[in-house]
Amino acid sequence: MEHDIFFSISQTPDHQGHVPDEATMLLNFFQQLDCADKLGFGIGWIAQAHLSTETQKLNQRPVVPHWKGEVGLCTDFPQLALESFRRTSNIEIGSAVVSILASGGPIAQAERIANVLSLHGLDKNEHRRLHVGFSAGRFEFMARPYGIVPRNAIEEAAWPVLRGQIFLEASEIFLRLLRGDVVRSDAVRKTVLTSNLFRNDKDWEAVQSAAMEFEGLESPPDTVQIPNRYVFEELKIVPTAFRRDLLRLVAGTHDANAQTFVNTIMPVKVFNLSITSPEVIDATHERMKLAYHQDGGEWKRSDMPRTSFVFLNDEEGLTEEEQSEAAHTEAERALGAYWNALEGTIDPDKVSKAANNALIGNVAEVAAQIVERFHPEDRIMAWFDFFNHDSERVCRNMTAYMERVVPLVNSMLEDA
Repeated sequence: MEHDIFFSISQTPDHQGHVPDEATMLLNFFQQLDCADKLGFGIGWIAQAHLSTETQKLNQRPVVPHWKGEVGLCTDFPQLALESFRRTSNIEIGSAVVSILASGGPIAQAERIANVLSLHGLDKNEHRRLHVGFSAGRFEFMARPYGIVPRNAIEEAAWPVLRGQIFLEASEIFLRLLRGDVVRSDAVRKTVLTSNLFRNDKDWEAVQSAAMEFEGLESPPDTVQIPNRYVFEELKIVPTAFRRDLLRLVAGTHDANAQTFVNTIMPVKVFNLSITSPEVIDATHERMKLAYHQDGGEWKRSDMPRTSFVFLNDEEGLTEEEQSEAAHTEAERALGAYWNALEGTIDPDKVSKAANNALIGNVAEVAAQIVERFHPEDRIMAWFDFFNHDSERVCRNMTAYMERVVPLVNSMLEDA
């Protein structure tokens, strides 16, 4: 079993309403990163976000109207990755995740990744890898200023599905450029909408109706072709001689077709969410055994990091029972604040479901939960700073996890 860590750098109120300033948030991150490096976590995954979550509440269609504060302060993952490598000795760095639709789109993002790898790999003895998790982006408002909006009535009707298709187009451009290809847009996959892409007949019929009106058709079309989102002549990114051996790619999508498609270009691993069901996780592993690009070798369970909230209490002066009770109280507060921020209401069912997938309790309880819920060959991406701005406490939790929980887990697995 392998153990990574996730850093959200999320400037949101904790359960007491406390919000640190930006400088404190970043200093907390570097303190926790240093701690993680010394403790032996494998990969430090950094969340990336764009644009003010607070300000987007003024939009006509706010995506997260109830979110307080900023969902994340890392807006330039390559730059923060370089600084993170500079400050550490052992830990590898990953993005969870870079939106390839925002900040200039897939061409600009590919060039940034090539540049950071060029600089990172100047030391011939450098072996630490850059793990680039990429996606369409969780919050749609972050990509809208970059032109990722419906361009006509057809695209408006098809938008929930079309946005996923735009991600596929962007992914091909992003990956082929990183591979070193010369790319032009008329040689990139075409977006053709068909009924099987839609969840129900009603949604597809709305697209057909829009196409009939917009294109002056007399009958509903069986297919609707969408013009390329990105239009360009031959181009190739520079630098070109960066060390691709230090690059690992991870797709942040649950779309089975997308996971398969990106692996026709390069080896691309996948993420899962903290509340993904075991059935979906197992199905993904079975699919990826067949779909994973041959250049990546044989698919392993550790190729899909499994995110998990960790509410661990190993505080001095408390009995094991008191530690357990305190950990559950901390989890309930944090998860309640999270769902309230996302939806404006605290849904007990969602809080309960998230808690069932979180690791909560004292050292012995968390170790037992890991053994029960995870496969011995899994990679856990532990999330400690979830709505918690007490950096000293976060570091104590990280330390208890790696120095007490992990050895106990290993012992339990050996005895099994």
